[in-house]
Amino acid sequence: MGLVSGHQLSKRAGRTGSMLFTRSRDPTEETALSPTQSQGQFDSQSQYERVGGRAGCSFTQTLINLLKGNVGTGLLGLPLAVKYSGLVLGPLSLLAMGVVAVHCMDLLVRCSHHLSIKKGKPFLSYGEAMEYGMENCSWTCRHSVWGRRLVELFLIITQLGFCCAYFVFLGENVKQVVETANWTTVNCQSNQTTATMPTLDSRLYMLCFLPFIILLVFIRNLKHLVLWSLVANFAMCGSVVLILWHSLSNIQNPVSLPYVGKAADYPLFFGIAIFAFEGIGVVLPLENKMQRPQNFRTVVFFGMTLVTLLYIGLGTAGYLCFGDEIGASITLNLPNCWIYHIVKLLYCFGIYITYALQFYVPAEILIPLAMAHVPQRWQLPFDLAMRTTLVIITCALAILIPELDLVIALVGSVSSSFLALILPPILQVLTFHNHGLSAWVLIKDAVVSLVGIVGFVAGTYVTMNEIISRSSTRYSNSTASYSS
Repeated sequence: MGLVSGHQLSKRAGRTGSMLFTRSRDPTEETALSPTQSQGQFDSQSQYERVGGRAGCSFTQTLINLLKGNVGTGLLGLPLAVKYSGLVLGPLSLLAMGVVAVHCMDLLVRCSHHLSIKKGKPFLSYGEAMEYGMENCSWTCRHSVWGRRLVELFLIITQLGFCCAYFVFLGENVKQVVETANWTTVNCQSNQTTATMPTLDSRLYMLCFLPFIILLVFIRNLKHLVLWSLVANFAMCGSVVLILWHSLSNIQNPVSLPYVGKAADYPLFFGIAIFAFEGIGVVLPLENKMQRPQNFRTVVFFGMTLVTLLYIGLGTAGYLCFGDEIGASITLNLPNCWIYHIVKLLYCFGIYITYALQFYVPAEILIPLAMAHVPQRWQLPFDLAMRTTLVIITCALAILIPELDLVIALVGSVSSSFLALILPPILQVLTFHNHGLSAWVLIKDAVVSLVGIVGFVAGTYVTMNEIISRSSTRYSNSTASYSS
């Protein structure tokens, strides 16, 4: 869920790239999958020029982009995820999920290398890799196009889900800042926010943001947002540092906190956590844009280690700081002082700009398909109308489910689990099934995909039940208030 659009980069790379092949045969499964091979056995990766070439991104630039692609709103919900799973089980589960996520990213890159060489293409997107992987098997080749469509479907669901979460995040945080402004002080020592009577429903704040976001997505060329995106990145980075510092400085006695959460709440943890870890969409574009793509595995392992440590650190520290009072976003628990109000507003600004970047992915998939049947003179009005409609849909869904933790858990369970856990192991089997995959590799792939499927089913079921339960409670309370 990051600030860089993987689909955008992959499309541009696919249009402009070139690759020089120097090997006369495809890489074997051993050379493509074994991390212990010598440099000479990686000729298929090092002796051709990827799209990035000499003008591509350096190691440091790629690392920064990878970090941006994995650190977003999901990070702020991890303290609540730790509450759902427990003080000990939560961090251990985040560590395990980080290891599996890195492994699946590595699988995707290796399968893409193998298939791009086999197909003679300079670069493959995630959807193309899935399509060509299915073409590689006689029993799936007839329906290979559905592999790409499946990836694109979950990519659309994921990105629009991010946009829904952004609406909820903006509404809840701005509502809190506005309603506590008269009681805001310069004293930031207290952990408690001021309890006030609500003046407006958070859904009304979402509606207030709707026209501004529509105007934002009318900017069809993302180059015009580069400067604002850079400012947003600094704002969000500074906000995360201050939030982490406050959490670490105010850790409470953990004796009353459960080490293991309720089993019924663990699917909610899974959905929130996998939502945070879902940065697999930027992996292939970033690898393709590197000057030296043979070093990309080092970038992934080092970068995702930092991401995992940050997730564990903020998730654990946030829960230790606020305990059972932790909100859907840790920003909602920050003290009622001007410094942390500024932190919330800066993060809201970053989320507002990020909306356009995340929105670009589904827009680039859906709008061209619809515009193929529109006359030339009506294409611009139709384009703007489609963008407006998609934004209204995300706002409507956010209003229907105005609970940030449930939106994140639902998106994570439904789509992120497929993209990050279920599909990469399946792609490995499809790509290398005729290269003698060992039994333990097949078992490992089956286990990882099975975990993703169980998380998908259980997370979706529990989240939907919780959505229905909270909606009923909210309706009952509103009816009682109206009657009184």
